[in-house]
Amino acid sequence: MDEIDRRLLELLQDDATLSIAQMAECVGLSQTPCWKRIQRLEKNGVIARRVAVVDPEQVGLGLSVFVNVEAGDHTPEWLHRFSIGLSAMPEVMEIYRMAGDVDYVLRVAVADMAAYDAFYKRLIAVAPMRNVTSRFAMERMKHTTAYPLPPRAFRDRRAADQGDKE
Repeated sequence: MDEIDRRLLELLQDDATLSIAQMAECVGLSQTPCWKRIQRLEKNGVIARRVAVVDPEQVGLGLSVFVNVEAGDHTPEWLHRFSIGLSAMPEVMEIYRMAGDVDYVLRVAVADMAAYDAFYKRLIAVAPMRNVTSRFAMERMKHTTAYPLPPRAFRDRRAADQGDKE
């Protein structure tokens, strides 16, 4: 990937509704090469999918909860049961397997404390857990879905073009 791909990824992360013509103009390409680059990024899995980012407050999911889980045991069977159970819970937005004193961290979106209580009761029924600790967010101070794209992670086309001339 080069700096044009990086710029396309920045544009798409900021506004995936831009037309191919708008993106092509921003990166200095004609429409066909621009579209082919985007298709290649999708085919290679760099662009996993294009989605609309919904404001949770606007859809009645104003309470964000970070749940730390210490596993009941560490067998493949427990992990399978835990994974399948959590995958079926739409309130679970993200799951991370951790290093350190907790085994898993979940980000959960619910309407309110009563909704979280109902979720919690379903959660602890999924698989035996040693400990479950919940932390409630009082304010979302920053939220982004855009990853930083450091230039060093992308090939410099000018340098490559210089090498071709030598």
